[in-house]
Amino acid sequence: MSLKLDNIDHVHVYVSNWADAEAWYSRILHMRRVEALMPWAIKNGPLTIENSEGTIHLALFEVDDHPGTSAIAFGVDADGFMRWKNHLEAEGLKLRITDHKLAYSLYFSDPWENLHEITTYERDAIADKLAS
Repeated sequence: MSLKLDNIDHVHVYVSNWADAEAWYSRILHMRRVEALMPWAIKNGPLTIENSEGTIHLALFEVDDHPGTSAIAFGVDADGFMRWKNHLEAEGLKLRITDHKLAYSLYFSDPWENLHEITTYERDAIADKLAS
């Protein structure tokens, strides 16, 4: 069994106002919203923006109080997702598995309470694997 992470999928960024943040990131870093992920841009969900190549994603979470931490999300395919799930469970980590309807994510923390996420956009394949 080979475990690998394909990339950093996105980084959570906490902002007080989506509109102001989107304008700033557009002006300063030339990032634009990801239209395909706009269904998530509701209360408690992120407004996702990306660079022009689509290789860097920021998930802008609108909050009143900054939680003081960010979360790193690593991207994998469906098979990798299941391998990581099995590995992390075998290591005794407490996992939260979330169906985001457009993707699946595994959430876990390191010993210092830093949040990590492993996500796949092969959502239907994971739904089938978890159902069996």
